[in-house]
Amino acid sequence: MAEGGELVDRVHREILDEDAVDKLSGTPKMSLCNKVKNSLRSNLRHRCSSQSLKTSLLASVPVLSWLPRYSVKENALGDLISGLSVGIMQLPQGMAYALLASVPPVFGLYSSFYPVLIYFIFGTSKHISIGTFAVISVMLGGVTERLAPDSNFMTWDNVTNMSALDIPARDAERIRVATAVTLLTGLFQILLGVVRFGFVVTYLSEPLVRGYTTGAAIHVIVSQLKYTFGINPLRYSGPLSLLYTVLEIFYLVPQTNIGTLVVSIVSIIALVLAKELNLYLSKKIPIPIPVELIGITVATLVSWQMNLPENYGVDVVGEIPSGLQPPVFPRASLFTQVIGDAFALSVVGYGIAISLGRIFALKYGYKVDSNQELIALGLSNSIGAMFQCIAVSCSMSRSMVQESTGGKTQVAGALSAIVILFITLWIGALFENLPKAMLAAIIYVNLHGMMKQFLDIPALWRRNRTDMRSGSPLSSLPLLLNPDLDSLPQLLRNAYCHLQDTATYVLKLGQAPNTETYWPVEDYTHVREVPGILIFKSSATLYFANAEMYQDALSKKFGYDITKILSAKKKLEAKMKKYEIKKAKNAAKNNVADMERALEEHEKDIATIQLESEPDPSMPRAIILDLSPVSFLDTVGVKILSGIVKDYGEVGVEVLLASCQSGVVNNLQMGGFFNDKVKSPIFGTVHEAVLHCQSEQADSEVITATHF
Repeated sequence: MAEGGELVDRVHREILDEDAVDKLSGTPKMSLCNKVKNSLRSNLRHRCSSQSLKTSLLASVPVLSWLPRYSVKENALGDLISGLSVGIMQLPQGMAYALLASVPPVFGLYSSFYPVLIYFIFGTSKHISIGTFAVISVMLGGVTERLAPDSNFMTWDNVTNMSALDIPARDAERIRVATAVTLLTGLFQILLGVVRFGFVVTYLSEPLVRGYTTGAAIHVIVSQLKYTFGINPLRYSGPLSLLYTVLEIFYLVPQTNIGTLVVSIVSIIALVLAKELNLYLSKKIPIPIPVELIGITVATLVSWQMNLPENYGVDVVGEIPSGLQPPVFPRASLFTQVIGDAFALSVVGYGIAISLGRIFALKYGYKVDSNQELIALGLSNSIGAMFQCIAVSCSMSRSMVQESTGGKTQVAGALSAIVILFITLWIGALFENLPKAMLAAIIYVNLHGMMKQFLDIPALWRRNRTDMRSGSPLSSLPLLLNPDLDSLPQLLRNAYCHLQDTATYVLKLGQAPNTETYWPVEDYTHVREVPGILIFKSSATLYFANAEMYQDALSKKFGYDITKILSAKKKLEAKMKKYEIKKAKNAAKNNVADMERALEEHEKDIATIQLESEPDPSMPRAIILDLSPVSFLDTVGVKILSGIVKDYGEVGVEVLLASCQSGVVNNLQMGGFFNDKVKSPIFGTVHEAVLHCQSEQADSEVITATHF
């Protein structure tokens, strides 16, 4: 007993070197050569089994695994409301984003139908909305205008003795270019998915993706200014093209069409006010007001009644053919000219989709297969290209609506495609008088979320200078370069800088006999795990490129799928809450006894996992994360650790951190790791953390024994 009554843990043993550890802990269990042989033999047997073939089929076509188990009672209503809401949004956004790609608006509607159905069959995310997206469309528009510029389609008009633009010929050529790029984009994504290249997304850090999309949003806004002012600036390409375009627009501002400018200003103000109203009413009404649909309907009616094209020279959408286009294979001669652009589109489109998909997967307790997502997106693009669709990815705004309106499965996406089919076949032609300025206004308003990402700069400066240097400065590059030119250097830079650090292996540690040292249980015979405690260690630092690998490896070592446990817990709590409400209503009718009997009978059916007040005895009561190899944490690493502490804590498992370097502690503090919900203690050594857990378990047993 030390002075002051504090307990002191004294250890008396010889100094341990590597040889002493080998003698004490036993010889390694198996040589590396034997491990490799056994692994290959096991994998060969596994892959040749019938069960493995069935698993591979279900993994390749996910709809076969989840659709037969689809619960109409639980999911149908939410998916129906969500599908209708997203389908209504797809109409104005599809038309607007087609303009970004420099193709007629109707092709945006096609791109909101075919790819969505393909993703319904092959996709693994339950909540993302596949279709046109602003960043992808502006990248595609750069290619179409580069290979099919207006100057190539100028003809001489003998009546007016002036040159005129042959718009039908230009649009037909741009469609051929766009579908060629889209087909190659899809083929690249399929190829990357087949060779299991989904890990490439780990090199797209969150600050990098946010910085890139913010820079691309500037390109999108500048590209739409011609529709706002009613002018026709020259098209520039290559580095610094954005600056040249802005200077050209300033030069043409005196030629602004007043009617078009008035339509733009009124549309933007009306959309912003309506969006704010929608936000205010979001908690009071079950589904959002279809602001954009109302906007394009009103704008079309006003344009038709006032004859804006003839009287004021306002540019409108023009002819929208009814029905769907027959399949046409894209022109192969264009492939060599667009192969680089297609690869950039494939990486950026996949990065955006998988990033948002994983956010929803983490929130709702399911997993998204990164390689299958590549294949699903690739098939959506490649098959869609044959039906004259433009390149697609996932839309952030539509995905948020799909989730917030109750969508629970991919059925919501399929229903939105049916809405678009109905519009395309029967009522699309009604929007031929829609002003393009209204579509530009829709794009501006939908990009406000991306523009808010400029606020990340001061936050990253305060929290993590490494993320500030690797993410935010790169966000300025798309302002000077084209988005398609900038995406690949960013990806290669991150991959080159972090590839060696990402290579990692994980260990489950156990205690060497009669010592306070901990060694890998897989490598030493006499090392034993501490009962009720999982001690986890990774060989590399923890940051964006391996944060998800770290989380997945911990889940495997833990032995239980934490996402499924959390999902089951949330479902059970929701059902119990619903039946408690029914019980209260029945009590008001003096039928308490009948309701209690019905509730007892039904609980046996609905409890898929019985969650009791005490954790499962076979589940570890505590997890100790040995962070001794970790030299720094970026914002993604801090977020992953916070999520681990929170998720495991919800199922009664305490998570402790041990052997943290001072820089890591500072990163945790600056990253907001410690708060009211996360109070994970930090210990100087793993052994101190083990003693803490054992003392808490002993106190818990004493309290339990005293209680009984």
